[in-house]
Order: sequence, then structure tokens, then C-alpha cells
Amino acid sequence: MLTTHPFDDDKLREECGVFGVYGAEGAAAMTALGLHALQHRGQEAAGITTFDGKTFHSHRAEGHVAGNFDSEHVIARLPGTVAAGHVRYSTTGDTALRNVQPLFAELVSGGFAVAHNGNISNATKLRRELVRRGSIFQSTSDTETIIHLVATSTYRTLLDRFIDALKQLEGAYSLICLTPEGMLACRDPLGIRPLVLGRLNDAYILASETVALDVVGATFLRSIEPGELVVINERGLRSLRPFESFRPRPCIFEHVYFSRPDSIVDGSSVYQVRKRIGQQLAIESPIDADIVVPVPDSGTPAAIGYAQQSGIPFELGIIRSHYVGRTFIQPGDQIRNLGVKLKHNANRALIDGKRIVLIDDSIVRGTTSIKIMQMLRDAGAAEVHMRIASPPTRHSCFYGVDTPERAKLLAAQMDVERMREFIKVDSLAFLSIDGLYKALGEEGRDDAAPQHCDACFTGDYPTRLTDQEEIEQPDQLSMLGERRAI
Repeated sequence: MLTTHPFDDDKLREECGVFGVYGAEGAAAMTALGLHALQHRGQEAAGITTFDGKTFHSHRAEGHVAGNFDSEHVIARLPGTVAAGHVRYSTTGDTALRNVQPLFAELVSGGFAVAHNGNISNATKLRRELVRRGSIFQSTSDTETIIHLVATSTYRTLLDRFIDALKQLEGAYSLICLTPEGMLACRDPLGIRPLVLGRLNDAYILASETVALDVVGATFLRSIEPGELVVINERGLRSLRPFESFRPRPCIFEHVYFSRPDSIVDGSSVYQVRKRIGQQLAIESPIDADIVVPVPDSGTPAAIGYAQQSGIPFELGIIRSHYVGRTFIQPGDQIRNLGVKLKHNANRALIDGKRIVLIDDSIVRGTTSIKIMQMLRDAGAAEVHMRIASPPTRHSCFYGVDTPERAKLLAAQMDVERMREFIKVDSLAFLSIDGLYKALGEEGRDDAAPQHCDACFTGDYPTRLTDQEEIEQPDQLSMLGERRAI
């Protein structure tokens, strides 16, 4: 089988996306629209759970939102004015229907559904303890750990049991939960994963990104703060702060790649930040060339910024097909190597004879970079100078992003010059970590008190990595960098 889905590019794969509605007629249909806007965050599976005041209703399916939730018959089976939805890319747990969220269970207090964006970095340890005490797990997802912690808590009220569960978690999470008592939503104490709040008439809307609010016509109110828990019910919205206060460390890669460019993240336009990243890259790594060409689509805003700063013309020298699905072709080497051209093709009339600045957002394994570079050479490029709109990705993410193990990250194995030789470009340069922070409006990275989670670049993990520590050898632990336990 030749896999040609655009999501299979050599990229860091997005975590997941969550969307919630409280108090709107047709909540399921609205949630489906919101999930369409978040499809880029997870393309393996999607699910919606609703509550009609008496009964919970769920539909979960593997694949995209389109095709699974575009049917009137499916939406009709999801009545209620309260809904939670999820699009999934599996960072923990295999690809199977039992892992598709929202996950649901009947607790002593009634139904409980949870949609989770992030990764619980001590889930394996917690799961082992829960199973020892008699819990029976139905999935392999780390998210189910939350349900069992709530179910087994000795506190009296559901809210207190939920808070008790959260206080046992390490890692990153933005959660939307449905209960008979209302909707619960929270963000981990460091705010690693995003979550925003909006309003549509009398309804409250929660989403991973502001673009999902835009699609349903909701007004953006604010971000859910790191460590904040909101309770939404018939009495309105109540904000709680159940955790000890920590210095926030939101994921910096949301600005580089994960979020849609038309979203606002932590008060900043993602599109404008990516343009400033390109401008900073041009300041740090100038080159004499004829045209600036992005690797579409994620490299486009940075390429525009690079072109504006450098004065070199911006051109769409690579054209991306937006209609590529999965093809099932017997995989001879020739056919397999041509697969990249189904996604990207060189605009030969622009490329031939030109000195090119090629802008991409990141390099993970480097395999796609090699193919794109060769495609430009075949189209007649005289020179190819690659500029990367982020620092080298040298460390794995344990907070809900699917990254290869460190041994498979190109920048963890090679210096920049060896990477240049491996990809076969004329020059290669990455944005500095200080340059990335400057594009976000900071003076640079504060090494004593970093403003973001940038562990994929620096190895400075902001929480304990309990499960990872159990499988790492002692002499490898030094590679995990500084940890700030929460």
C-alpha cells in the first residue's frame, strides 16, 4: 500500500482537538461544524457526545468529521443542548474505536463523558495502581485514567472527585467533560495545551482554537487560564482555581505549526507570528537568491515574512494538492518514490534556473525534505537554500504531540552541516531559539524562567515524566533535560 494522505508528511503530528457547547439548540450540529475547523489537529477519528437532560448520546467513528457527521440521520441521533466533541490523532493508545473520544462511563453520580487534548505523562503508573485496586479498563488511552480516578475518589461531590483526579495527573491536558450536573472544562496548571471560551447568544462554547469559534459564529471571550477549572450549568459559568499557582509554559509549537494561521493563541495572531518568524529568519540567515518558495501550506506565512524582510520575491514554486486521500497501489520502489508528487509538485516555469530560498516550518526525520529538494533539482533549480522557521527539533514531546523517538530525530543525530549534506541542499539554517521568542514579542528566551514549553527544541521539560523515567536507562536520563515538577 502506498500511503499518500497529506497527514503522513514528515511532520510533528498534531495532538487532538476538543469542542464543547452548553445551552444551544442543535448542539451536535454546531459541534460537528466546530470539529471541521479543528480537523487539522487530528485526522484519525472523531466523536460527539450530547446530553438531553436525561440521557447521554454518542457517535464515534474512525476517519474524518466529513462523512461521519455530515448525515442528518447521525445528527438526529444526538439530541440535546449540551455537547462535547473530539478529533483525534493517537499519541497514546492504538487506532481503534474503543479509543475514540469522548470516552463515556456511568459513574455513581451518573454519566460522565470526557474529551481530552494532551498527554498524561504518568498515566501508565496511575493505570497500574488503578488496575491493582480493581479498575477494569476498556481502552488503551491515557484519557480513561481520568475517568477511573474520578470514579474511585473518596470525595463526596462530583466536582471534588474531579478535582481530586486532576491533582494526581502529570503532563498536559485541556479537558471538556459532560456530567448531569453541567459541563466541566479545565486546562493543566502550566497551560501547555490551549483552550478558549466563547459565547453565542445564551450558549457557551469551548474549543481548542479560536478558529472553531469563528466557524460557528461565536464571539471569543478569553482563553481558559492555566490551572483554571470552569463549571457551566443552568446557573451560568463559575471559575475555580483548584491548583497551586505555577508559571505558565504554553506550547510554543502551537505558533510554529499546530494551530491554524487564522487562530489567535495566547493573545497573538498565529499568522502574524509566523510572518515575524520569517522576518527574524531573514535577519539571522540571509542569502543571495532569486525567489523565496514555501513548502505549502505550513511554511507559507514564514516565507512571506522572509520575502518582505529580505526583498526577495515570494513565489509559489511548489504547488500542493488538497485532494489527496489514500491510494492503494502496489508499492514498487518507483511508485513509492513518486508518492510525494501527489502532494507537492514543482512549479517548473518558476523554478528552472533560479536560486531558491526554500522555507519550511521544521525538520523531523528529514525524509520529506530530501524528496522536495530533489524535486526542485529535477525542475531545474540552480541552487536550493533551505531555511527552517524553528530551531532544530532535538527532543521528543511527551505532552500530546506524536514525535519520533529521539534516535529518529535528524537534529538529535547530526549537526547542521551534516544535516545539510544529508538533505543535499546548498545551505541550511534554522531559526534560533531567541529568534523564535522575539517573533512572539519577547526579548528572547529567559533561560532561568522560560516563557513557553519548548522542550522539543531545548530538552527543558516543564513537568515530571514519570512513565518515561521508568523506561529510560539511568545514563539516558540526562538527555531529558531540566524538569520542573508540578
